[in-house]
Amino acid sequence: MASKPLSGGDGPGKSAAWISERTSERAAAQQAYAADPKYKKYTQQVEKCLNSFDNVHEWADCIAFLKQLLKTFQSYMQFKEIPRKLIVAKRLSQCLNPALPTGVHQRALDVYAHILPVLGSEGLKRDLPLWSSGLFPFFEYAATSVKPTLLNLYDTHYLPLQDGLRPVMKSFIIALLPGLEEETGEFFEKVLSLLDRLSGAVSQSFFFQNVWLIMLTTPSARGTALNLLARRLPHLTGDEDIISTVGEDIGLMIRAFAAALEDDNLLVRRGALDLLVQSLRFDGNALKKAQDDDRTILMRAAVSVVLRRDLSLNRRLYTWLLGSDEKAETQLTYLRTNALGLLCATLNEDMSSPSDEYSESRPFKIFISLLDKWEIGAPLTDALVLDAFKALKGLIESGTDGAEDVTMTASTLYEAVEPPLLWKHVLDAVFNEILGTLEDCPAISLFKFLLKTFSQDEEIQTIHLPVIFASLVDILHTRLRDAEPPSGKCVQETLSLLELMIHQIPHVALLQRPEPTEEAKAATATLGPYAFTCAVYGIVPKLSNAPSGSFLIPFSSSFESLYSLTSIFAKTMSGANLKTSREALCQSLLLMSKLASRLGSTSIQVSWNPALWLSTVLECLGSESANFTTVDRTVSLVVVLCQAPALHPNIHIDERATMYKMVSKLLRYLRPDYSPYHARSVSLIWSLEATTKKPHVESILAQTMTSPESRNIQESYEAFGVLWRLTEDNMLPGFRFKVPMMIVLDTLKNDDPSLKRIGETWMRCSLKSYLRVLDPILFELLDPSIRRTPTTMKVRGKEIQGFLYERPFDQRYTHHLLEMLLSIIRFGGQGFAKTARGGVVKRSQHAGLVQRVEAAGFPDPDASYLEVLVELLLRFLQSEPSKNGAPTMQPQNAVIHTTSVELLQTIVARGEIDSLFVESIEAIVVGKLYYCVHLGRLDLQNKLLHVLHSLISASMSMDDPSRRAPLTPKPRQGERPPELTVDIPPDTHGHGYNLNNLLIQTLVDGISVPTNRPVLQHWLDFILMAVPQFQPALQAVVAPLNDCICKQLQTALDDILQVATKEKEFDDDFSSTVTDAECVMLLNGLERLVLISLAYTSEISSQEEDATAGDKSADSGGLLGYVSTVFSSDNPQPATEEQLTARSSGYRALQDAVRILYSMWGSLSWTEREARSSRDELLALIFTRVRVRCRRVLEHLFRVQAAEVFEAIVECWNKDVGSPTIGENCAFDLTDVLISNAQNAVHMMCESISWRVSGLERTRKQAVNPELSDNALFKFLELYMSRLEGPIALQVWNRFLQLTKDVIGSGRDFKPQNYPTLRCLTVLADKITQTTAVEDRRIRKDLQETYGKLLDSCIVFVGRSFDQGSWIRRTAKDALGANGRDSPVPRAINEAKIDEKLNASVSSLPAESPRIASSSELLYQINEFVATSSVPHLRRFLIDNDKISTACSNIVYYIVSPAMKGKSRPMDVDTTTVAIIQEMSRIPAALKAWKAPVVELLNDNRLFNGSADVADQWKPIVKSLFDADKTAFPELLGKVATAPSTNIFTNREYEMLLRSLNLRRLSFVLFAGDKNHFLTQLPSIQEKLVDILKNVTAPIVQSEVYLCIRVLLCRLSPHNLTSFWPVILTELYRLFDQAMSSPPSDGSEDLQLILSACKCLDLLFVLQTEEFQIHQWIFITDTVDAIYRPNEWAPSAMLDQLAEIVGNMPRSDSQNGALFSTTGADSLRRGMRRPLLNSIRQIESIRDLGIFFSNVSIASYESVYASGGNVDWEAVEKGIMDDLFDGR
Repeated sequence: MASKPLSGGDGPGKSAAWISERTSERAAAQQAYAADPKYKKYTQQVEKCLNSFDNVHEWADCIAFLKQLLKTFQSYMQFKEIPRKLIVAKRLSQCLNPALPTGVHQRALDVYAHILPVLGSEGLKRDLPLWSSGLFPFFEYAATSVKPTLLNLYDTHYLPLQDGLRPVMKSFIIALLPGLEEETGEFFEKVLSLLDRLSGAVSQSFFFQNVWLIMLTTPSARGTALNLLARRLPHLTGDEDIISTVGEDIGLMIRAFAAALEDDNLLVRRGALDLLVQSLRFDGNALKKAQDDDRTILMRAAVSVVLRRDLSLNRRLYTWLLGSDEKAETQLTYLRTNALGLLCATLNEDMSSPSDEYSESRPFKIFISLLDKWEIGAPLTDALVLDAFKALKGLIESGTDGAEDVTMTASTLYEAVEPPLLWKHVLDAVFNEILGTLEDCPAISLFKFLLKTFSQDEEIQTIHLPVIFASLVDILHTRLRDAEPPSGKCVQETLSLLELMIHQIPHVALLQRPEPTEEAKAATATLGPYAFTCAVYGIVPKLSNAPSGSFLIPFSSSFESLYSLTSIFAKTMSGANLKTSREALCQSLLLMSKLASRLGSTSIQVSWNPALWLSTVLECLGSESANFTTVDRTVSLVVVLCQAPALHPNIHIDERATMYKMVSKLLRYLRPDYSPYHARSVSLIWSLEATTKKPHVESILAQTMTSPESRNIQESYEAFGVLWRLTEDNMLPGFRFKVPMMIVLDTLKNDDPSLKRIGETWMRCSLKSYLRVLDPILFELLDPSIRRTPTTMKVRGKEIQGFLYERPFDQRYTHHLLEMLLSIIRFGGQGFAKTARGGVVKRSQHAGLVQRVEAAGFPDPDASYLEVLVELLLRFLQSEPSKNGAPTMQPQNAVIHTTSVELLQTIVARGEIDSLFVESIEAIVVGKLYYCVHLGRLDLQNKLLHVLHSLISASMSMDDPSRRAPLTPKPRQGERPPELTVDIPPDTHGHGYNLNNLLIQTLVDGISVPTNRPVLQHWLDFILMAVPQFQPALQAVVAPLNDCICKQLQTALDDILQVATKEKEFDDDFSSTVTDAECVMLLNGLERLVLISLAYTSEISSQEEDATAGDKSADSGGLLGYVSTVFSSDNPQPATEEQLTARSSGYRALQDAVRILYSMWGSLSWTEREARSSRDELLALIFTRVRVRCRRVLEHLFRVQAAEVFEAIVECWNKDVGSPTIGENCAFDLTDVLISNAQNAVHMMCESISWRVSGLERTRKQAVNPELSDNALFKFLELYMSRLEGPIALQVWNRFLQLTKDVIGSGRDFKPQNYPTLRCLTVLADKITQTTAVEDRRIRKDLQETYGKLLDSCIVFVGRSFDQGSWIRRTAKDALGANGRDSPVPRAINEAKIDEKLNASVSSLPAESPRIASSSELLYQINEFVATSSVPHLRRFLIDNDKISTACSNIVYYIVSPAMKGKSRPMDVDTTTVAIIQEMSRIPAALKAWKAPVVELLNDNRLFNGSADVADQWKPIVKSLFDADKTAFPELLGKVATAPSTNIFTNREYEMLLRSLNLRRLSFVLFAGDKNHFLTQLPSIQEKLVDILKNVTAPIVQSEVYLCIRVLLCRLSPHNLTSFWPVILTELYRLFDQAMSSPPSDGSEDLQLILSACKCLDLLFVLQTEEFQIHQWIFITDTVDAIYRPNEWAPSAMLDQLAEIVGNMPRSDSQNGALFSTTGADSLRRGMRRPLLNSIRQIESIRDLGIFFSNVSIASYESVYASGGNVDWEAVEKGIMDDLFDGR
């Protein structure tokens, strides 16, 4: 606030002289009376009477006391002085207590009525504080019968003081205002008259200024103050001088009205609004002279009344804002002239900079409410709506605590505002940004925010958005038509806004323009979209050259503008701003696409040149600057346009040249290094294929695949492969793209090795299904033109069945097809056989093939492809040309026979034909062989013999199943059988084979070199076929290959993740060659190699460990026996001799495999993104397929080596905690996948732990993971169990209970595993106790016993460790390592032990091997756990009170008590210990355990040596103690009131010190309670405090009384201390009066007492309680005189007088003065009231308080003025705590 310099008086010197003179006069008068013997007797009589008050016990005694007192006074009328007036005034105040009956009050007033005339005006003026402190507060509570007496006292004795009432004016008005509560009241007029005369006694302005202060500080008096003002405040409407009426400080008046307007009482608000309308009109002089900040405060308070939703309040507010005239035009003029600017500025400030005092939504709710009044809402919306939504956008996007409320308010405001008004301002700002040159686009962002955040109604979607959309496209087109596109983001932002808009516009709305008003029709008939929009919304156009023309259909104009925009962007693609233009082109193409797709069936004419546009964009497509997004958007738009027949004219693309540009560009993106774009490119190619009628795509593909350049050929084949692979079967790619397919198949038998490799690679990577190529080939081979006749041929008397060709046919083509088929079958091998055997021809997607098969007369209607093929080959083999056709047909027929035999050989060698079919083939082959032998056909015989040998082998294998040993585990039910099964003849050992040294490296290079990737599948096939077949000769290559594949998978994983995290959609394209097929290949290889490694590792280790195992292996068939036992999942006998060791190569291979599988499974979890990318389609495919394959491999390995795989997963989890790519739940999800239920999982964890913990039974043999400690297993188990639901947790209880009992063992000695076991048990018990299972007696008993034992062992361990090295002295810095996963141990000792033991034997792994925490680390962790988990759960786990009490007693004995002993500062205890006691204090059964140490702490004389921050954490504990123990508080009070010792040898100073400490204990206990917590004990507390003030004069004790009073002020409601005020005021008056008459010397004991009293007053000034406000004038100047001092002013308040006295003392430097001034300035700066003396602890001289005395009145006034009644409770309570605990 701006205040003028203090004025009045003749300076401090004169004031001090006046005070000194007055004090001297009083002292002289006292001496004169003291010399009179009669006065001495008078004094004795009064003292005798006053002493009788101590025996008053009921109200009748009070009357007797007062009668006696009055009689004494009446006996000595000659004296104009009252002896012992301080005590007399206190007793009279006590007799006016509202709780006493009226008779007592009347008697007390009779005494006052005698005393006041005796004193006279001068005596009353001199002792005004004494007599007023009782009379002023009493009027509010006085009965009707005594009010006339009281009013008469005021009238008769107070009013004559006139100007002498100036210091007491505020309190006098507060005292009288309750008489104005009811206008019809009996004393209303009398009180009003008294107030009028009171106003005349001082001045009207001073009187009103005190009324303003009362309205600010006393909420209960606001209603009556408004009643007074309504009758006496003049109408401040003219240009008259208002200072003489309301005072110089208009801001004070405004704040008073603001406080009334924000009062909770509805009547107070109504009265305040009436006064605003009456006296504070906007066109009046009062508001015009006010400062802007003050006007804002008033407006903020006034408009807040609309939130009450009260019509009477709103009506008055509207009258104030609009004026009293009833005409709407006049009201609008008045509002715009006077109030609108202030209203907008106030709301805008609250919206953009919300205050902490109100909710963030408050100004917006006020705005919404004001919209109800049209005269205010319309101009307010016009001025404020844009700023309001900008502020809302900022609040919602910042995500503050009240964001939900703000969002709901924003929606309400959006619905309440008229759309034209909102869009007018938003569009105007958007147009300015588009036409401007700035980079920032806040208006466009706001527009997008409105569309995204709020739901748009039908009016906005159908009327406003179509027009706005067309206008934005139009202005953007106009802006870019003649200039280069700007490099800023404005164009991109506008295009993204248009994209957002088009989703919300119904397609019907785009086909018609909303009609303007009748007046505007003629003006807008020829306007373009932009000009039309400006005309409709009333926006001033910014473009003078805007295109004109009829704007009737938004679709047409938008389409035409977008057509031009795309052409502009396409032409500038090669410019400097490539990226910007490219992004703009893509966005505009997308907009055109979405616009065209919404056209529907309504025919529409558009003015554009489709041919020119198509050539422009296709030319852009052909440039190097076009990225895939450009291609995608362009082709998608072309397809959409072709599918929109309603658009006229339309584009035509059914031409080879046009199609070639698009298809060739798309084929480029099917190259391997563009794998992220494959899926989308294939989709676009098929869209183009479907759009055209001619087979352009097939011919273009064929043309590119026959290119003369070898590099182009390879790229073409790869592109066609991707197209083929990503096409679904129902599209019939084999028939639609037959020519390119035949070209590919031809390469399989091509002599060019490069071309052949390309074809084979295509078949491996792109084929997808053999049925795709088999369908068209079979369709051609079953050509009806090939006709046969069955016949019987006789050879040497034997009849052989056969066929004769009826007529010639195209044998060359048939042979070509068969050769192609042979190439396919040779290439496909078993995969082809499996597919052909499993596929039924009848289910083919091609209906023509099914018809031809049926027409060919095959016997089985459900024949498989293999059966049809074999039957067809047999027919070709049996068919001969007729005699007439033999010369011409025979040569080619022989070739057909040869190829058919080769085909049969290839098929039969695979052994995929059942026994009956084998026999029939065998018969035909034998017959044909016979036929050939006798006819001399030598060329075919050799091939037929091979077929026969294969057939016999196949027959024998079927007869003797033991001769086939599949080298893969038996699949589970419902699982697809493994693809690779190797026949191992019994004589194949390969023991004589010497391994080539280069072979391993060659194989590794074949897999790992990146340039070798196109033939990766060839290498993997070789390895997976050769290694199993030639074991153990090739065993040495397994480990390097396994390691190599792991590395390749890791590289592939990194590549995939890099592609997935790259986010820039519009950057240049980037390369990546990783595909799902490649990852699946590698995973297949990894799976087989690990299984082989495990199988042959078992063989070798078994032979080494047990020399007798050779016999067993021989019996089971050598190598075959090992393979079958390892991989058979049905084998019921445990292979105990074939266990792994941690050093074996098989175990290392398994570990490496699980590691990479874990990484891939955890990293490749696909989640849909908000912003769709062109790569997402393929990335989702890779993520899904690879992750599924990983899962299958892990499942397979888990079935073989469950325990080892599980431990490897836990180890991976332990190492990868916090990894950004692998989710924290990955290991647990994987555990759930691999292990069928939680019981099995927990069992496996418990087994692993048991095997590691020394002394536990080892139930199995397995390879123990040396990198995995039992600590990590415990942590994993703890987290795993925390994820279980209650019923599931119950299922694992028994197994975990067994582990717990094993760990505990027989004794109670602590083991390192006890603590982690306790943590796990706590988690599991927490789950179980939430179910009904806890009612089971056995479970409850087990839980109690095991939990109790584990907890006891941990607690005892802590207690015993205390003597060796105290963990309590451990600092926070030392504890930083406590949160680590595995606490470090010295490497030299522990790890050396581990290695040594591992080298010796796995079975003898010692108990010390897990890395447990070091001693102090473990102690700290146990204590932390006890505090945070164990004690809070005790009641749920131990249930029985005796067990709870025992556990708590142990905790106190072993942990709490040692931690609290031997402290120089008793409260300075480890925070963990305090937390333990806090948790115990919540358990009723534990009171006995924790009470003793806490009571001992409280009784320690060093209790208050600690710091306040440390003591804060003990407050809830102390509160709990006194809540639970009802005898504790009376004991404490008894100590406070202990009588002084009669022993003459007692040290009195020490005794006073003890009493002060007891009193401070009482203060601390009271301060630890809640508000009104100790209300029932208040009478006892008051009694003890009064007794101390009366009987104990020691300053050190009395200082503590004032500290206790401060605590009571904070912990009790103000009205509860009413009866205490007379005592407090009397003591304070006595103390300061004594200080004024004889200031204490430097270093005096009284200085601390004065500081304590000042702090008590300081707090009272801060709290400004209504009970104290009526008294505070005694101590400070509480009127405007504190700031604006009148002439000839002399201080009357005690602290102001002390300031003058101290100011005239000799000066000395004081540190505390600086401290005070800083605190005071801080209090005003932060806008909350807080004590001025908070930082001062002690003073050495009364001069140290000089600044406080000088400034306290001003600071109090300023804080009331500035703070709005807000008290900084945090600072208040901190000050009390700092005084309680001085830290000495």
